[in-house]
Amino acid sequence: MLNYRLMTINDYKPAYDLWIKCQNGLNNKDDSYEGIKKYLDRNPNTSFVAELDGNVVGVILCGHDGRRGIIQHACVSPDCRRMGIGKKLVSLSLEALKNEGINKVLLVAFKKNEAGNAFWEAEGFTLRDDLNYRNKALTEMIRIDPEYVK
Repeated sequence: MLNYRLMTINDYKPAYDLWIKCQNGLNNKDDSYEGIKKYLDRNPNTSFVAELDGNVVGVILCGHDGRRGIIQHACVSPDCRRMGIGKKLVSLSLEALKNEGINKVLLVAFKKNEAGNAFWEAEGFTLRDDLNYRNKALTEMIRIDPEYVK
């Protein structure tokens, strides 16, 4: 049976394992247990998991800064794709953001993630060509990028 519910920190291990399996770009600080706990404590109503027969098969980590929503990590287990799970997770998070007064949401997807980018396009997320995405690490982090995932 397929079930959707709010994500809690108790979902960290299966969510992290799924993010690794789906090759979401991670790092040892933001995506650690402590980093995800801090994120969920700040955004307790906007991240969701999908469970099939008690196993986490989909996750969306979503939150906001009071002004803009952001989807941090979203994925569905490869063997459960094309079942509407991703679409439902996105819908739940977007509705939760609306309920918190958020009017716009953004996300970052790897350019080489063709399936993911096609999914986001189908969900109505447009590609911006008028912006440059930049970041700066304030502390040293170990990247867990798709090319390093075994």
